[in-house]
Amino acid sequence: MNPITETSTIPMLLRDVVSYVHNENHTFLVHKVKDQWVEVSYKDVLHTADAVSSYFLEMGIQKGDRLGLIIENSVDWVYYDQGIQQIGGVNVSIYPTLSEQEIEYILKDSGVKTLLTGSPFLFKKIIKIANNCPDLQRIIPVFNDYEKSISGIELNAGVIKFSDLIKEGERCIPTYKNDIERLRSAIFPSDIASLIYTSGTTGTPKGVMLTHSNFVQNVKVCLDQIPVIDETDTFLSFLPLSHVFERTATYHVCCAVGSKIAFAQSLELLAKNMAEVRPTVMSCVPRLLERIHDKAMKTGTSGGGTKAKIFLWAIAIGQKYREVKEAGNSPGIFLSLQQSLAEKLVFGKIKEKTGGRLKFMISGGAALPKNVGEFFGNLGIKILEGFGLTETSPVMSVTEYHRQVYGTVGRVIPGIEIAIQDVETKEMISIQTHETFDESFECTEGEVIVRGHCVMKGYWKKPQETADVIDKDGWFHTGDVGRFYKGNLQITDRIKNMLVNAYGKNIYPTPVENTYLKSPKIEQIFLIGDKREYVTAIITPSKETLQEAFNLNEEFFNESGQFIEDQKIIDWLEEDVKKYSTELAKFERLKSFIVKRNPFSIEAGEITPTMKAKRKVIEKKYAEKIDDMYLQETE
Repeated sequence: MNPITETSTIPMLLRDVVSYVHNENHTFLVHKVKDQWVEVSYKDVLHTADAVSSYFLEMGIQKGDRLGLIIENSVDWVYYDQGIQQIGGVNVSIYPTLSEQEIEYILKDSGVKTLLTGSPFLFKKIIKIANNCPDLQRIIPVFNDYEKSISGIELNAGVIKFSDLIKEGERCIPTYKNDIERLRSAIFPSDIASLIYTSGTTGTPKGVMLTHSNFVQNVKVCLDQIPVIDETDTFLSFLPLSHVFERTATYHVCCAVGSKIAFAQSLELLAKNMAEVRPTVMSCVPRLLERIHDKAMKTGTSGGGTKAKIFLWAIAIGQKYREVKEAGNSPGIFLSLQQSLAEKLVFGKIKEKTGGRLKFMISGGAALPKNVGEFFGNLGIKILEGFGLTETSPVMSVTEYHRQVYGTVGRVIPGIEIAIQDVETKEMISIQTHETFDESFECTEGEVIVRGHCVMKGYWKKPQETADVIDKDGWFHTGDVGRFYKGNLQITDRIKNMLVNAYGKNIYPTPVENTYLKSPKIEQIFLIGDKREYVTAIITPSKETLQEAFNLNEEFFNESGQFIEDQKIIDWLEEDVKKYSTELAKFERLKSFIVKRNPFSIEAGEITPTMKAKRKVIEKKYAEKIDDMYLQETE
């Protein structure tokens, strides 16, 4: 067992695995090279990390210097991170999807000195802005033939290919080996390990300072809450390591317990990679689970007949079996036999597409619709939900493995306090800890605030913004609205998202949007209604479902008009809007909607890298179309 203590730091985790859990020749990382999955041992990872450290010490990098990455998940990400962490460097991970202006801001604000760069496309982005970043000393591409991209360009920063950096570093290891060990021992849990810039739905991104203690203690308590993760597991990593959720829930967890990490090639190849790698654990986002749910339902019921009847029967049996088990009762012989048959006829075939070995998946980043969680539970695939923010390292609560309450984000993790505070009066409604858990406890909703080891050190070079969110008593104000339900935390929405209609009714968009997202016809929905008499929306239809329903080709989606005016398509969507509106209060129901041809995107500045809508941007960008919709309804 790998001992995690109060003094543990990130670079200690991997070395402790080799000391207490695995032989150094055991596989740690797995990645696809051409057509083959290649394994990388702990020994190779630690050796390469020493080479990276040695190179940076040779170039004069010191403890506390910021060293950046703009690269997709890969073994190179791990080599670089391990190399900088053990000499006290600060990891500044940048989302590859950000614009040149946003990347330039982060590089200048953080004072990044070196930048690992993933692809020719990203490299060209960096070259355009590099001379505007005075602290940048080295640009480090991971690919060959980068020279043609800088031909004729004068750069203030040097450029060295990552494989060449490693070779040069290997030659320096004998010189710096003692220094590396000394620096690694001199890292304090309170030292900053990473700056992660918030994606900023409003305003300028802020660098969140997360310490070694923030990360390591977050991992420790999550493993306490989910004790079934161990050194035999294989994680498939596809969410960006530049985001705190994947960093903690996959990378740092695996560093701590000795699980393998396999890197998916891309989102497009994820299904293929799942079948090849056969993971036992995966971190994921709700949208992926919604898509799997929609596809499974469509495949199981399309065409009707006996096949559809068997599928729906199996789902019903799975639900009965799950509910009996969750109530703590024995399913009985007859129900158990039915469940075994459902497993053979339906569930096993769906599970096989995930590789057939999944113990559970961890869903985070947004709320998972209750019906989707229940669907996977009916199949016998456990989905654990967690909640947190970049500023909370990130996990504040997570589902216990043995106790599931769908529609909630789990029990408070050990060592912290979560409170619900009245949004208007600021009075404390309830303060809960891991120890005070009561599975019958419920309270009214308010702002979710948190205090304890998970809370960030602050925002980089922004003391006032830090003071705005961490009060004098140490409570971090999340800006999320929630309550406790059956002892578990339940998130309603963001305070800033709240719409107040013309009659003073408060409407939280997320639960309303999630209701309509149950429709397989709807890919995205953006609710509108602040200071207006009724609620409307911008809806993006599911491309695949729309194509099948109306026999559309790609040209349709490339047309210049941003909105679809075809009344047949609008009527087709209206069918499901009416169907799901019955689940909502009258003031929450859509009175009208407009249909966007293509999804909201990061590139268009409409959503953040974590897929959160930039409400002000969208409302301003489509203001004329939105106003027209309201005018038409009043005519």
